[in-house]
Amino acid sequence: MSTASVSLRPGAVLADLLPASRVRDIALVVGGAALTGLAAQIAVPVPGSPVPVTGQTFAALLVGTAFGARRGFLSLALYALVGMAGVPWFAGGTSGAGGASFGYVLGMLLAATVVGALARRGGDRSVLRTAGSMVVGSAVIYAVGVPYLMAVTGMSLGAAVAAGLVPFLIGDALKAALAMGALPAAWKLAGRRG
Repeated sequence: MSTASVSLRPGAVLADLLPASRVRDIALVVGGAALTGLAAQIAVPVPGSPVPVTGQTFAALLVGTAFGARRGFLSLALYALVGMAGVPWFAGGTSGAGGASFGYVLGMLLAATVVGALARRGGDRSVLRTAGSMVVGSAVIYAVGVPYLMAVTGMSLGAAVAAGLVPFLIGDALKAALAMGALPAAWKLAGRRG
């Protein structure tokens, strides 16, 4: 089977362009977790918020979209479990499950699964579809992260939204713009090579 037939096959994600094997899947899952852990080290504190701006949300959405729902879920599950076990690769070199931003890690796990499922339905093949996938993925992250922030800190809903959602919208728009350019371009490049 040629690369072109794989890339055009309905339900394919970018990772499916690589020859199928268990070794490939394991390498992708471990690599996706490591990429997310590395991206989490790009952390900028937000005044008035216990949650920093990081690169991990972009990595989680990119991993889910490029790998598909199952491998995306497994990558982020590995990232979460290893961080809970003490490896300091959560935002800013932290670890453990008790911090105010851990809900966002759980949200990223679900978001990677959702955007991976959307990618299998072509959600990463055009600029508009990719934008929609990134918006849905970000909404999933916030839907878990903001209530967790409220529970851990005792903030009201308004305060949690002000501290854990509003300051991140511009950054999320920039991350979505990067994905909107990168993912459809990767598909076009893969189609030319086939």
